[in-house]
Amino acid sequence: MADPVSWLLIEPGWRVDSVDGKEVGRVLEVTGDSDADIFDGFAIAFSMFAKPRYLPAEQVAEIIEGHVRLRLDRAGIERLTEFKEPAVEEQIEPEGASRVQRTKTAVAPASRRETPIPFLRRILLWFGFTGRR
Repeated sequence: MADPVSWLLIEPGWRVDSVDGKEVGRVLEVTGDSDADIFDGFAIAFSMFAKPRYLPAEQVAEIIEGHVRLRLDRAGIERLTEFKEPAVEEQIEPEGASRVQRTKTAVAPASRRETPIPFLRRILLWFGFTGRR
């Protein structure tokens, strides 16, 4: 896996190469917690109009300025699941929470749940016009 310092440098728009060195897409968004030095993975798109796929950090073989090389071939990349933007806020109720508290959490507004990356944002990320949040 990539060393902790190098993953912090990955930017939207960077080229993503398969294990054989062929370009397969672009980085759209990096996920993790830079404060805690945790690299979870990133969103990759095969084209500007394609829905992004989630690539776990374990599949990153190498990070070089401007591009990321993976441990997967094209077929493996195509089997990745669709990327959903993480929830803006996550609230975990303690085991002793009442049913009312748990019900309130279960019916939280949709904006707090994972959502697909909007189309316009995907285009901007593809070209590297927008950075990390």
